[in-house]
Amino acid sequence: MERETPTKRITTPADMFLIFAEYVNKKQEHFIVATLNGQHELINTRVITIGLANRTLVHPREIFYPAVQDFAVSIAICHNHPSGSLIPSSEDKEITKRLKKAGEIMGIQILDHLIISTKGYYSFLEKGEL
Repeated sequence: MERETPTKRITTPADMFLIFAEYVNKKQEHFIVATLNGQHELINTRVITIGLANRTLVHPREIFYPAVQDFAVSIAICHNHPSGSLIPSSEDKEITKRLKKAGEIMGIQILDHLIISTKGYYSFLEKGEL
């Protein structure tokens, strides 16, 4: 079975933001995963969970399942803040650490975790938190 050849290469958090930008106006939190090949080209994006106005539940098994399905080498993860705030919560920081550890075990790198809103994005990578 042949897979469609990916064309969009992800090299910066700004590139990731463009992929996830359609979620900035959502009224509920969405947690999204972009799967990437070894060249950091986009394979697919999937909404993993839709939560409440200020919270969504996330577990490593749901985050990495699409990566395994797509034979991805890495992923970019993102969630929106309907409030507009770009400040990560303590839960945001904790799940990022947990997902990073899970990715290391599985051999699937997390390139970045973005928090997005109508005000722009917060990159855990750029802030040295990944």
